[in-house]
Amino acid sequence: MTDHAETIRHYWDAAERRDWEGFAATLAPDVLYEVPQTRERVRGREAYVRFNAEFPGDWHVTVRRVVADAAGGVAWTDVAVGEERLTGLHFFTFDGDGLVRRVDDFWPEPYEPPPGRGHLVERF
Repeated sequence: MTDHAETIRHYWDAAERRDWEGFAATLAPDVLYEVPQTRERVRGREAYVRFNAEFPGDWHVTVRRVVADAAGGVAWTDVAVGEERLTGLHFFTFDGDGLVRRVDDFWPEPYEPPPGRGHLVERF
């Protein structure tokens, strides 16, 4: 069985190092990438590698956590684009060869919690 968690870590490591050949090696030829918040979709390995390589700004990624099983996995990342800091949640689906077939990216934005529950929570 393919270690999907290791593939996800390699995917992010290659992206951070701008090793686009190594990044491409984690992807199925027909990979599909979607971002629901922006309604963007990228089809195919070449287009997806280019999408990442040409992303504007000096961006860097730090992986907080990876969880994976036989069907797929998820990564929780911290992404810095210049001075901006983002949290990413990335859901991976794999093909039968252990390559990334699909990535669904979610970029939740922080917000202030509603009033009235401060006595129940600890802020960080």
